[in-house]
Amino acid sequence: MTIRLICLDADDTLWHNMRHFNGAEAAFTAMLEPFAEAGVARRALEACEARNLKVYGYGAKGFTLSLIETALELCGAALTPAMIADLLAVGRTLLQHPVELLDGIAQTLPALQARGELVLVTKGDLLHQETKLAASGLGECFSGVEIVSDKTVQTFTGLFARHGVAPHEAIMAGDSLRSDILPALGAGAWAAYVPQDGAWSHEQAPVPDGAERFATLARLAELPALIDRINAGTAV
Repeated sequence: MTIRLICLDADDTLWHNMRHFNGAEAAFTAMLEPFAEAGVARRALEACEARNLKVYGYGAKGFTLSLIETALELCGAALTPAMIADLLAVGRTLLQHPVELLDGIAQTLPALQARGELVLVTKGDLLHQETKLAASGLGECFSGVEIVSDKTVQTFTGLFARHGVAPHEAIMAGDSLRSDILPALGAGAWAAYVPQDGAWSHEQAPVPDGAERFATLARLAELPALIDRINAGTAV
């Protein structure tokens, strides 16, 4: 058994992402302090985001619209044009923050390139994800880039077919159990879970303990060694 296709998530797998969203959420709850306690505002925002995912999809732009919608729900007629402008500024910051690679990423990708075809598989707004990839300096490491509205079993099945590999010849690595791990396993691939602090509640799911072709890594730098064990037939 040999891994031929290596699929990587982007946000919070290659570069920091959720800490910027968490900072935006903190700015939002502080802004709405006169109208709602922070916990109430946070829960209302989470509910609004969940409702809007099917309409706006994933990413900073949809998140910004959810900020405004939640503020309107909680503030009503007291929501001023100046507050809306401040919320738009929070969203603009999300779209313009510098791309900060996680530790060891620049050294890990060449090691992965030496072991198989490298493909980026990420969700979110097309323009924003393309912009972040360009700013990361990692674009040349990937032979393919897939920016999708969501990650499902069908997403990975189609991806493997396009790249001419059997599912067991592919591995997906990422920080989201819901989006990276479970659908890849469902498609018959290997999956490497690389958890990060501050994960979005929407991306959480039960860890598939005991599942075949599944491993948890402390950091992405451990992925080359895992692939070597898979290729040698010694992976647990």
